[in-house]
Amino acid sequence: MACLAEYGWAGSTVAVVAERAGVSRGAAQHHFPTREDLFTAAVEYVAEERSSALRALVPAGPAHRRAAVEGIVALYTGPLFRAALHLWVAASDEDQLRPRVTELEARVGRESHRIAVELLGADESVPGVRETVQGLLDMARGLGLATLLTDDARRRERVVAEWARILDGVLG
Repeated sequence: MACLAEYGWAGSTVAVVAERAGVSRGAAQHHFPTREDLFTAAVEYVAEERSSALRALVPAGPAHRRAAVEGIVALYTGPLFRAALHLWVAASDEDQLRPRVTELEARVGRESHRIAVELLGADESVPGVRETVQGLLDMARGLGLATLLTDDARRRERVVAEWARILDGVLG
């Protein structure tokens, strides 16, 4: 994941990853025959680990909405998102990779939404709540994109505070 985040898709060959991991290229290819296998497995594993960590670190419920928003935004502004973005860009040009990344991102997206609902204490049977939670995830993704170019931590803090306020109003 670090190679993908640092070097992008083009610079992250199996040989580069194997060297960084301290294993032979043959050993890496034994477990992951293609670069596509390696990186889709890595993104999936790290996404699951980060989701578990988020659930463990952020208490669920209305009293902790600001912390939930901060945690969700942190998922999209860190190295995992940067690595995933490189994978998305590669998938947009590589027919062999596209269906794997599309399926993976659909699963990760559903899980992210489910975790957000849980952490926010949201009741999706209320009209507009599902869309508001999805809006939070879309906003967090946008902040992650902005972070790729500049350090916008000060602006991000204000946006997170405002989203927490909006969620309190919408979710009650």
